[in-house]
Amino acid sequence: MIAVDWGTSRLRLYRMADDGQVRERRHSDQGVMACAGRFGAVLAEEIAGWDDSDILLCGMVGGRGGWHEMPYLSCPAGNHALALGMQRFNPPGFDGRALWLVPGLRDSDSDSVPDVMRGEETQLAALLDALPGGTHVVCLPGTHSKWVTVRDGQVHRIATAMTGELFALLRQHSILGRLMPAGDVRFDGYAFDAGLKRSAETGGLLHHLFGVRTTGLFQQFAEPALPSYLSGLLIGHELRASGLLSHAPRPAQVHLIGNDRLLASYAHALTTLGVGVQRHPEDLSARGLHALWARRTATAPY
Repeated sequence: MIAVDWGTSRLRLYRMADDGQVRERRHSDQGVMACAGRFGAVLAEEIAGWDDSDILLCGMVGGRGGWHEMPYLSCPAGNHALALGMQRFNPPGFDGRALWLVPGLRDSDSDSVPDVMRGEETQLAALLDALPGGTHVVCLPGTHSKWVTVRDGQVHRIATAMTGELFALLRQHSILGRLMPAGDVRFDGYAFDAGLKRSAETGGLLHHLFGVRTTGLFQQFAEPALPSYLSGLLIGHELRASGLLSHAPRPAQVHLIGNDRLLASYAHALTTLGVGVQRHPEDLSARGLHALWARRTATAPY
């Protein structure tokens, strides 16, 4: 089978063996926002040479404005519900192949405003059957970071923080960014820790953000260190808003899923604040899609 993780900005494709191992992988910048309705043509080009008959897709390709909108399943939900909620669709140009989309998840009970995930549920699917019984905390850092409470193999709670998107906007399109060098800069642990510490002080995020500028104006940090200070500040506020640090007893560890660079920052912040971490790779989505497909074919063959 072919596993496709099709997000807003990135497209990741995996050719899977029957035992769930990744045989081949391909990456593309042809995310949903770049396709402009050319989903079929883009997918056909990206999987050229792969003749597998079953193609499973997750992510924003199944969201509003994607290729085919999928419903959200209500929490609590686990792999059984996700597998049964998959839908087959038959776009032109894929005769003889079965394309399936995975539904998203919706949490309507944790707050007065619902929260959702679309794409991350397949990364979680690779963990849900492997985690022991009880309650676990999972964080999926990214443009929109997800904090997930898993209980006995089911997703019970979802909380999203727009940390990555806010960082990019402030870095590129605000007065804060004018003091920062363009492009990537080296991570500065001292500045990051200072931002993390600042997030615990009084004043709130909006006040603290302006302090990013003043620390630069008065040379408390060199300009190349300011992005790390901003990152530590935003991640610190995210961690505190999640309730993780105020929970009694505090969880012994958080499961982190994502790319190495992001996980390094979150792992640093969590361990600094006394919370252990267990890291999982970003391509967990491929294993999750395979797990859902195996369950689907075993319980509801087509």
